[in-house]
Amino acid sequence: MTLQLLLFLVLALVAIASALGMLISRNAIYSALFLVVNFATVALFFLLLNAPFIAVAQVSVYTGAIMVLFLFVIMLLGAERAGQIQAIQWQRPLAVALAVILLLEAGYILLGQRGVMPLVTTQLPDGFGSPAQVGIDLFRSYMLPFEVTSVLLLVAMIGAIVLTKGEKK
Repeated sequence: MTLQLLLFLVLALVAIASALGMLISRNAIYSALFLVVNFATVALFFLLLNAPFIAVAQVSVYTGAIMVLFLFVIMLLGAERAGQIQAIQWQRPLAVALAVILLLEAGYILLGQRGVMPLVTTQLPDGFGSPAQVGIDLFRSYMLPFEVTSVLLLVAMIGAIVLTKGEKK
């Protein structure tokens, strides 16, 4: 077992544990802090993939800016009131169905038509993960998904504000 594989397995365990901690935690602040740990492990995954620019962007954008904004919104709106919100009746069955679909898709990708995916990849092309290559790919191939993701994050934040907003007296 190589050192890189061992490091990957340890990071995978930390990422899974922090994601589960984020989901199971009843306190919104602790949940957000578990998400910070998860973002940091994802950045380390990018370093293992020889993509230092994306790792730094992961830490600075998500772990730094977005999570500070989420924590600000949680503290501003009062995290203690988040437990008082009633769940929609069909929300839990839908979440379970979507989780099963996600697991089936992951199983198909990992064990699908080509068999088990190899752990060792081929040699990466020159310039992989460099700022110039990331900029070219982002503005040529991935501009629409990038913008859709930003709108999705904005809608999620507005939804969180609407759900936790109390009625004015």
